[in-house]
Amino acid sequence: MSEIRRIDIRELDPIVRYPTVAATFEDLIEAEKLELINDHDLQHLLKYKFTIDYPDEYDYEYLEQGPEVWRVLITKR
Repeated sequence: MSEIRRIDIRELDPIVRYPTVAATFEDLIEAEKLELINDHDLQHLLKYKFTIDYPDEYDYEYLEQGPEVWRVLITKR
């Protein structure tokens, strides 16, 4: 089993957040996982940006849903 890649979005400059997440996701192979950590819900990213940029290429599940930390596990299909 491969190691889960993690990005703590809170530590990134806002201008590089989505490009960093997108590049990391694109680098995954099928069934690899990416954990995103943030201080608010990632719903916009998951339901809008990823749906547009990567339709049918991912699944996700919440690992933690606030109120201070949100963690989401994305699996590449």
